[in-house]
Amino acid sequence: MAAEALGWWGVPLGILAGTLRGSAPFLFVSLGECLTEKSGKINLGLEGTLLTGAMSAYAVSYLLQDKVGSALSPWIGVLVAGCAGMVLGFIHAWLSQQPKVNDIAVGIAMIIFGSGIAFFFGKPFIQPQAPQLPTIDLGGWSSIPAIQSALKISPLFILGVLIAPLMFWFFKSTRWGLFVRAVGDSPDAALAMGVSIPKVRMLCIIAGSFLAGIGGACLSLYYPGLWSESISSGQGLMAVALVIFARWNPIQCLWASLFFGGAQAIGPALQSVGIEQGRYLFNATPYILTLLIMVITCSPKKTLSGAPGALGTISG
Repeated sequence: MAAEALGWWGVPLGILAGTLRGSAPFLFVSLGECLTEKSGKINLGLEGTLLTGAMSAYAVSYLLQDKVGSALSPWIGVLVAGCAGMVLGFIHAWLSQQPKVNDIAVGIAMIIFGSGIAFFFGKPFIQPQAPQLPTIDLGGWSSIPAIQSALKISPLFILGVLIAPLMFWFFKSTRWGLFVRAVGDSPDAALAMGVSIPKVRMLCIIAGSFLAGIGGACLSLYYPGLWSESISSGQGLMAVALVIFARWNPIQCLWASLFFGGAQAIGPALQSVGIEQGRYLFNATPYILTLLIMVITCSPKKTLSGAPGALGTISG
């Protein structure tokens, strides 16, 4: 984007553009983790799911472009990324619900497993250029190319924005949402209601992993729009901190995702106006935020408001 042509006005414009582009993966992964944690389980393996989703979406978009056309193949890639996430989610759900099994240990194993799959099958697709998802141009009213470029919105971002209030309504106003909250807050109460705890948690983890897989497709088919082994940059793990920051509220996950996406864009926006000093510190802003959130919230003397009561307990 030619934000540097606007001088210092290019900084807020660059941050706005980076927020709209970079927050979509955070949004999908955090909503997926929010759904999972509401059922009382933690899925640290979403980093591996994000990478697998990014690789599978890019590979499918590239391989199918000659068969179904470059307009349809990215959308099939998005669907395949979600399905790949569901497969990893099923493995995580099955393993984490075995007796005496810890969620954290399974999550770390799934990070390695998902990353390994993505790296192994993704090597042939590092160089080829796959068709990208289309964008919705909201900057047509302006004659400034930088503004037009900044306001190119991904349909997946809009989909994520719509899912956030829908998920809030699901938890608050539906019978199945009540079951999920009961399983996550008080398994004994859920059992008294006749709810199958393993079934609810299995469905939540699989659905959450589906969303995380689509988050991976946002990375490879929209922004930055390529496939490489370092494309996620730890966003799957940062989403866990983001959900804590959002207090397990889907609406607040939306605002927190925009905040993290904006923080990610500070460094590139400053570089666009020629500020190079301290760029590594600005580029590390999302990681610093994650660290601060974990330090502030992990005190054993604090009780986190909104945290599901049975979150992270060992089954069996």
